[in-house]
Amino acid sequence: MSRTPILVSHSGGKDSILLIDQLLREDRWDIVSLVTMVSREDQWVSMHGVPRRLLERQAEALGFPLTVVEVPRFPSNEVYESALNQALVTYKAEGVTTMAFGDLFLADIRQYREELCQRLGITPIFPLWELPTRPLAEAFITRGYRAVVCCVDARCLMADFAGRDYDAGFLQSLPDGVDWCGENGEFHTFVWDGPVFHAPVPICTEATSQRGDFWYAELNERVDSPDRFRPDVEQKSKSVEWVDV
Repeated sequence: MSRTPILVSHSGGKDSILLIDQLLREDRWDIVSLVTMVSREDQWVSMHGVPRRLLERQAEALGFPLTVVEVPRFPSNEVYESALNQALVTYKAEGVTTMAFGDLFLADIRQYREELCQRLGITPIFPLWELPTRPLAEAFITRGYRAVVCCVDARCLMADFAGRDYDAGFLQSLPDGVDWCGENGEFHTFVWDGPVFHAPVPICTEATSQRGDFWYAELNERVDSPDRFRPDVEQKSKSVEWVDV
């Protein structure tokens, strides 16, 4: 059976990696590219604060091409949609008209994505939709995924939650009312290793800083890392495409 080509909306966080995991498990999809939005001024993933370079390294470790879409730090909906549409033009011309999103339960976000995709001529799918977040978070950890908490909302969590490993201890320390997957925006993560990775992404945390209502763990590439990829794993071709507006 031939697989359906698909794009993956990608932030580098645990929901994105769980999404990739699920798509690979279904064995009916051919992941053509990960699609990431990056702020032009900061060169990082909006809200997550993860440097573009780490996203590139992560895509290499996953073995998938990465399409980076640059937008202003605070884009209007029109600018955001125009940039995404520009990034998708080539894919649509090649018959890639499906895109996967890792949303869990925010109905308004899903509705926006569905309406946006309809305007752009894309079919959206939501493989993780309405999966219970506590079991999902526990499964992420027990399956061997490794992630660091890169951003926390200062209105929900103290500064020392930023930079921590996303593990069982982190989950147990969360205050009541904070979703274990951070689906309400309480925190964001960057995944650096796990079952779908060919090799770990070498990272280090240098400091924690506050920007507005958020604490950020400043992540960087660890320069003393060993060989980039395990030699015994066959990898898919890797490429990075930039789309600027």
